[in-house]
Amino acid sequence: MITTIRACVADEFQQVNELIIEQLRSDVAMVENVGHYIVDAGGKRLRPLLVLLAAGALDDISPDDIKFAAVVEFIHTATLLHDDVVDLSTLRRGRATANAEFGNAPSVLVGDFIYTRAFQLMVSLGNLPLLQHMADTTNTIAAGEVLQLMRAGDPSVTESQYVDVIERKTAALFAAACRGSAILRGLDHGVEEQMGNFGRHLGIAFQMVDDVLDYTGDPEITGKQVGDDLNEGKPTLPLIYTMAAGTADDAAIVRDALAQKDSSNLAGVIAAVRRSGGIEYTREQAVAHQHSALAALSDLAPSPALTAMHALADMAINRER
Repeated sequence: MITTIRACVADEFQQVNELIIEQLRSDVAMVENVGHYIVDAGGKRLRPLLVLLAAGALDDISPDDIKFAAVVEFIHTATLLHDDVVDLSTLRRGRATANAEFGNAPSVLVGDFIYTRAFQLMVSLGNLPLLQHMADTTNTIAAGEVLQLMRAGDPSVTESQYVDVIERKTAALFAAACRGSAILRGLDHGVEEQMGNFGRHLGIAFQMVDDVLDYTGDPEITGKQVGDDLNEGKPTLPLIYTMAAGTADDAAIVRDALAQKDSSNLAGVIAAVRRSGGIEYTREQAVAHQHSALAALSDLAPSPALTAMHALADMAINRER
């Protein structure tokens, strides 16, 4: 499905990939080695795709949109490098993480390089409102990471606190990718808000489905181990709902595993989450956010890019990886 969605911006998407490779060049070999390792791992490249689709839905795609799409992907890539170190992850997209392959220190430092390369590219765009927005967004993402770390292993985290973390950590960059296309064009604040709302709600829905897949996904398809979130003590919505709405026994199973950051009773946790309806509830919430995302696009004129944005919203909640 993702190939079909990309089709209407295929040429521009290729230009983004070429620019990413070009901008990873460095006279420091480790930078190129680690940078290419994580970029070459593939992935959906949803965030730069969102930049291009939003631009196409608003106007013709320009060279500045290509640059901005690369900026967004670089910020995402840097967060992945840092996240995997913090989470002690060893597998991403079906292969060893950069920190498992090269070590923690190179991953952190190359992540820093990629962050700064993103801001060099942004400065070259010469758009101060966009630079301000992306500086704010990057700060929001970093704060979200710290907040998630603080709440790891805490079974008292509420649903609203969970949503707050994923709004900062995941949805903020989705929103910025879409809103940035409006900022680049100098469009009015209302259009900025609409585009940002689409990205924000899409990002929340995407993360909620990710959190479901952590307990229901096939590692061969998702590229990550089932139960990773539990090992990291992440109080995601399937667990939060089970602790709030499940039986006392089921709530206790989840609470203990989460507090201990222990997936040794993963089968028991998954069974408790399923009995309590945590999977269904999380999917329902994801669908509600998907509907909100689509509602934000209601004023846009029909176009191939708009059709692709609708398809992307459907993919976000109906995927297996």
